[in-house]
Parts: sequence; C-alpha cells; structure tokens
Amino acid sequence: MAGSDPKKLKKHAVGRLKSRPQFLAVQKGERRKGRYFLVEVLDRHEPDEEARVGFTVTKRQGNAVERNRMRRRLKEAVRLDAGFAMRPGCDYVVVARRDSLNAPFEKLSAALRERVRQAPKTGQSSTVSAPGREDGK
Repeated sequence: MAGSDPKKLKKHAVGRLKSRPQFLAVQKGERRKGRYFLVEVLDRHEPDEEARVGFTVTKRQGNAVERNRMRRRLKEAVRLDAGFAMRPGCDYVVVARRDSLNAPFEKLSAALRERVRQAPKTGQSSTVSAPGREDGK
C-alpha cells in the first residue's frame, strides 16, 4: 500500500545541512579521517528524524572548478551508496581533500561508505565537544 512506501523511503532519506550553525555543531562530534576526505559525525539523539549531510571544500583544495567537482563527486557518492548507511538522527559533514578530485569513483564511494558505517569510538560521546583538535593544530 501507499502508506508503507513513505515509511520505507523515510528510513533512508538524507536531508541537507544548510546553515553555518548546523555545520559548526557537527564539528563537536566525532571525526573519522580518510585518504579522500574527513567525515564529522554528530548524533542528535533523534532516531525518528532523517540523517542530514553537508559538504565542505576549502579554498586550499583548488580553484572553484576543482572544488565544485570534488563536491559533486561526494554528493553523488552519498546519493548512490553511502546515504543508505547513514544512521537516522545523525548529522554528517564531509570535508573533501585534494585526493578526492582524481580518485576512481568506485574507491571514493567505497571509502565514504566505510567511514559512514564505521562504529562510533568508545569512550567518546558524540554530543560533547572534543578538548582539542585531533590533527594537532
């Protein structure tokens, strides 16, 4: 019936992070480093809400054409593959690295799916801000 289809679609629906405060809030969550990107994850503790995702590419990564291409490739990887692995009620920010520009799409997509499915680190609450940056800066 039509009543069961929207629930099934909502289970894997992925929303968008749109405002700066939303992106800044996710920075307080867990960081999952990878070769092609960094994934920041924040559990909002709202399991009935859809997962939300945002994308960031800094100017340091290249000119506007290259940055837009990186962002489009990551969006497509989420749309095709990784969006189904995102937990409802969580926010994800994908921060692109230069290597994501020339990586084979299959590898990029598989790496993103792996980072999204990665289990949360034990002993670290995703709602409490980290005392310092993990990358030593």
